Amino acid sequence: MNALHPLIRRSAMRWALTMALGAVTALPAGAAPSAERLGLEAARAEAESGRALLVDIREPYEHATGVARGAKLLPMREIGARLAEIPKDAAQPVLLICNTQNRSRAVWQALRERGYTNVRYVEGGMSEWARRGLPLVMPAAR
Repeated sequence: MNALHPLIRRSAMRWALTMALGAVTALPAGAAPSAERLGLEAARAEAESGRALLVDIREPYEHATGVARGAKLLPMREIGARLAEIPKDAAQPVLLICNTQNRSRAVWQALRERGYTNVRYVEGGMSEWARRGLPLVMPAAR
């Protein structure tokens, strides 16, 4: 998907997410959601302390490059079938992370439309995590 024009890539992501979650209507391109994102350092602190569940929605080939310690691996394309694995309880914060925040922002929007009020996405994603030299671990074999 990376070789596609950005507008086509964004449409393809929205379509894939809609297919994964069922008939969910995503916000139009360029629409600004009410800011429900968390900075990288704050997200790392929340996840490492156990105050939030970090959900890595990247694909398995991306996980193979390294993941944040303690992250739950849940590829975006599997979310529809594994939705029950994402806590809906407002007392259990969930932080979504992908490579650059584009997919996690789209998943955040779709989950909010399904009533999840405890979900935020991580600014910068795993590419920024790695660029800053934050700790990565190899994922457990699936």
